[in-house]
Amino acid sequence: MLHPNPAVRARRSAGLALVAGLALAAIPATAQAAAIDLATAGPFVVLGGSAVTNTGPSVLNGDLGVSPGTSLTGFDAATVNGATHDNDAVAANAQGDLTTAYNAAAGEPVTADETGVDLGNLTLTPGVYAFSSSAQLTGELVLDAQGDPNAQFIFQIGTALTTASNSSVSIINGGSPCNVFWQIGSSATLGTGTAFQGSLLALTSITLNSGATVQGRALARNGAVTLDNNVLDGSNCGTSATPPPGILVPPFFPPPTGTSPPGTGTTPPADTATGGTQTGDSSTGGSSPTPPTTPGTPTSGNAANPGPGAGGQPGASQVPPASTTSIATRNGSATLTRTRRASCGLGFTATVRGRQIRRVVFTLDGRRIASRSGSPFRVTVRALHGSHVVRAHVTFKDATRSRTLKLGYRVCAAVVLRPRSGAAHFTG
Repeated sequence: MLHPNPAVRARRSAGLALVAGLALAAIPATAQAAAIDLATAGPFVVLGGSAVTNTGPSVLNGDLGVSPGTSLTGFDAATVNGATHDNDAVAANAQGDLTTAYNAAAGEPVTADETGVDLGNLTLTPGVYAFSSSAQLTGELVLDAQGDPNAQFIFQIGTALTTASNSSVSIINGGSPCNVFWQIGSSATLGTGTAFQGSLLALTSITLNSGATVQGRALARNGAVTLDNNVLDGSNCGTSATPPPGILVPPFFPPPTGTSPPGTGTTPPADTATGGTQTGDSSTGGSSPTPPTTPGTPTSGNAANPGPGAGGQPGASQVPPASTTSIATRNGSATLTRTRRASCGLGFTATVRGRQIRRVVFTLDGRRIASRSGSPFRVTVRALHGSHVVRAHVTFKDATRSRTLKLGYRVCAAVVLRPRSGAAHFTG
């Protein structure tokens, strides 16, 4: 009931507004997920609990290890651009830190419960996404960092994570795979040709089927990691804990003039990766320095006769010999171009050309429209009203880092003016 006195009514309204404001102020905003610290597990691109098995010419840009198991098999055909730790103190410490990181990720407050939802064809913003049981990815998952390079994405999965063949995870608007974590209660299986991003932290095992790629890490606490002609790149997220002698670690500065890196007679040159470019609404991809291709001779020591790795002190803890696997070059390149069809109303053809291309996944405004694993890497894009963006996520056969190319376009006037088909609806 309104008070007859206007002054009293005004005071009451002001009081109610104040109370409402205080109540709203007491509601906390959704907090951003905390960063997950992998500590000594960070340099590992593959870490197994019981074993790590490889088939085919896989490429690992980061350290390889196993603990407490001792089985590392099939890596004669692989390229490991980092140190190898077979059940040594480094691998054991990494497993301990992996457990800590796993538990930290599992304990983050949940932003949204996605139980029963397929991750394919979703676009998610930073946060923590929970699945009480298993999680499935069929198609493309887009993670939108919204311009924040430190945006965190955490996926808490109660049991298993499975991806269908040729599925993908894309990160847009400034995000990084270094800030994406998949905490998995049992095992992860990536389907053939999957282009994945983020760090897999699995309680049991991780299996990568043929041609799957990971921008991030595959870290299993208790079980095995199984590889089959895969490329795993964690070089953006950390450097090797014990780089092979003679290998220049980031920022790849050569030794002072007149000296040579240990285990080599000369200072080997560094390769550079070729940046990807786009035409239309174009941008140029950056280039990344690559470690030299000539490995040095490993050094080791013991308490009686310590080597450089032991710091020259008897009784000091020993640093195990690093991997002597040669460093793979990064010769991949990619360019996205647009070719108009006979009439602009028919759309255009988007084509990716370059070297060492393994697979290209095309999306239109975040929706997957095609996947190509062999030349020609092209897709026909329909003419649609308004402005649109075509993206091509490219993975390579060698150690070149995957990249996403972007092409913007606006529909031509002919499409806007084209009459609708069917009977006319004119009335006089």
